[in-house]
Amino acid sequence: MQAAVRGASGEGGASIGLLPGETRAGAAEGLTVAVPTGMGEGRNLLIVRAADALIAVGGEFGTLSEIALAMKIGVPVVGLRTWELGRAGTTIDAFPRARSAQEAVELALQAARRSRR
Repeated sequence: MQAAVRGASGEGGASIGLLPGETRAGAAEGLTVAVPTGMGEGRNLLIVRAADALIAVGGEFGTLSEIALAMKIGVPVVGLRTWELGRAGTTIDAFPRARSAQEAVELALQAARRSRR
């Protein structure tokens, strides 16, 4: 999250963090708005529902759940050094993969314009 905050502020943008806990403790430094949800991992659904596109960066199982939720409801996903998905033992090309943060943002913006949910 810290890298996303730096990227947004570096370009004059705002950053909003939907936090899993009931307080703002642990929020990334520099967030424009920190929203404590008290929902734990349930906040992943809020993140996906609010997104025009999702950039999955690295990640653990929470990131995997966000990818799955986004794909289930039709939110475009772009991957950057993140999960590879498979079905029946075969890797599937489920979403585009970027080689850099800049490329990930460009792909996500293009996908969001196309989908216009």
